[in-house]
Amino acid sequence: MCGIVAYVGNKPCQSLLLEGLKRLEYRGYDSAGIAVIQDGKLNICKSVGRVANLEDKLESIGNFSGKIGLCHTRWATHGGVTDANAHPHVDDRNGIAIIHNGIIENYAALKTYLEEKGHVFRSQTDTEVLAMLIGELYCPAEGIDLEKAVQAALREVTGAYAIAVICEHEPDTLVVARKGSPLIVGIGADEYIVASDAAAIVAHTTRAITLDDYNVVKITTAGFRTSTIHDVPVTPRIEQLELELQEIELGGFSHFMQKEIHEQPKALRNCLRGRTDVRDGRVILGGLGDHAKELTKLRHVVLTAQGTALHAAMIGEYMIEDLAKIPAIAEYASEFRYRNPIIEDGTVVIAVSQSGETADTLAALIEAKERGALSLGVINSVGSSISRLTDAGVYLRVGPEIGVASTKAFTGQVAVLTLITLFLARRRYMSADTCAEYLKALETVPDKIDQILTQNDRIRRVTEKYVDRENWLFLGRGYNYPTALEGALKLKEISYIHAEGMPAAEMKHGPIALINEGMPAVFLANRGRQYEKVMSNIQEVRARGGHVIAVATEGDEEIKRYAHDVLYVPDIPEPLSPMLTVVPLQLMAYHAAVLRGHDVDKPRNLAKSVTVE
Repeated sequence: MCGIVAYVGNKPCQSLLLEGLKRLEYRGYDSAGIAVIQDGKLNICKSVGRVANLEDKLESIGNFSGKIGLCHTRWATHGGVTDANAHPHVDDRNGIAIIHNGIIENYAALKTYLEEKGHVFRSQTDTEVLAMLIGELYCPAEGIDLEKAVQAALREVTGAYAIAVICEHEPDTLVVARKGSPLIVGIGADEYIVASDAAAIVAHTTRAITLDDYNVVKITTAGFRTSTIHDVPVTPRIEQLELELQEIELGGFSHFMQKEIHEQPKALRNCLRGRTDVRDGRVILGGLGDHAKELTKLRHVVLTAQGTALHAAMIGEYMIEDLAKIPAIAEYASEFRYRNPIIEDGTVVIAVSQSGETADTLAALIEAKERGALSLGVINSVGSSISRLTDAGVYLRVGPEIGVASTKAFTGQVAVLTLITLFLARRRYMSADTCAEYLKALETVPDKIDQILTQNDRIRRVTEKYVDRENWLFLGRGYNYPTALEGALKLKEISYIHAEGMPAAEMKHGPIALINEGMPAVFLANRGRQYEKVMSNIQEVRARGGHVIAVATEGDEEIKRYAHDVLYVPDIPEPLSPMLTVVPLQLMAYHAAVLRGHDVDKPRNLAKSVTVE
């Protein structure tokens, strides 16, 4: 979840490192630091707060013009937010500096061992323990150079890590390694840039290797060597990064979240391109082709995810049962992995994750595979851990998502789950004509989102009326119950307004007690099987003084009699409606955050990719 950038090459690296770190600010962090070796000496600077604070500190210090270095943005796990706990961390004997994403689970036992060896710790972090352990094992006189010391240290470690390490005694060597946390090595002309995310690399090179678990890479300007922690040589695969620089720049928008909301029509067109055959009522998903026979015989579907991805998974659950007639359930990955789940023959587990690195989802997937489930991935990031672990999968193809609050990834996940549902349904009970009707409607979604986005100014004015209220309700039924959860989550994430999403019928089983005069209640009230029921729920809220904001189907004039404000979305078959009804909720959350003066793209306490439990 934190940011790693490291460099070894033939040019001064301070500005390059800081530029890369800024491109990773969206991941969430509370402190930053840099280490550079110059003239054989390790120079370190750390600061609480934004990368800009680190830059200010560096201006007063200077002397960071070396050609090898590393930098980091930290999101606190062990120890408070202080300069001492910020990365990089150093050992106390050999001038070794390390940056680290992940958690060392057995750090306490290792720390006790190292203290008995005489090492003195300055921080409260697990990462400093790893720095000291590498330093303890480092012994060039006995043939244990930095690479071998890192390998030996990692053999003693339990937990997750992506690390980069440098040492004063080997001023031309950078050693990096990973297990359970992403890390890539960008290959340039006589230079190498290591990062936890391609966004920090793409401005300099598009050729890179993605490390597998337990990989260690020793890098110098002369080249690199890849091995395992047991020193078994590995032949890495050099790949071309698909990311383009303009995709990670604002391009005239005020915030990345705003940009990504407005990118949804284009993103969904990319997502759907080449995957639908309306004429023959056929879904084309090459990633699932090798398992078509197994999928025809499946008996149960488990969708596992966290956060926004879980809300998409819940919509997938509804669709798979409704359209494909297969029992399905959406599960919190963090609960699934620990509750001894029953996986029977014919079970397919679908892991849904934007980053493909979500720790809980990855662990749930591993658990399901160990119990014999066929595993599928619905992932946005090519080459991510989940995408490599699953038996098959479908990429979202919506482009990089920088804003912490997910928007276009959510609609992409729902679109892909719709395709998977129709893929399964067509092989069971759904006719070609019915499938063709859904595919034809699915292809209209991007244009219909374009229509919704033209209401941006009106949505802002409606939001402004209620932005000072500290408690909101989001209510929906059927397919739009998960949409209500997503709307509440968006508002919480970036505006810090307390919001609850729930099934509209659940309101009168307790939460109705919360409603007071003027309390905003957002209803997903588009035309569908439970429309009349939703209208009754709206009246229950109005009778108790709540103010109703309704998201309704175009042409519905009746709802104006009951709602204080109405936001319209185009008509579409009910299973596809969440991709439309969520857009006004995304815009409401965005405008609420802006109106309240918050940092939309970097909400407090949050990280884009949660790679630790």
